[in-house]
Amino acid sequence: MCYINKTKDYVDVGFWHSAHLSKKWDAYLVSEKRKVVKSLRYKTLDDIDDAIFISILKEVEGGKEKGFYKKG
Repeated sequence: MCYINKTKDYVDVGFWHSAHLSKKWDAYLVSEKRKVVKSLRYKTLDDIDDAIFISILKEVEGGKEKGFYKKG
């Protein structure tokens, strides 16, 4: 599951299934005091790297059957 949240300064695209994402995305994802959710954070449209954004979405789509928490 993912969501979009807009604040005053930025937009977060959050991922509930972040435990299933590859560690290679950690440099792009923000966890900021959150235990489970990680998000991509953008302040401008130019900040969005299409290739990274689409790759993460595809990985999330591929892991949607794994459940909320990572097991074993």
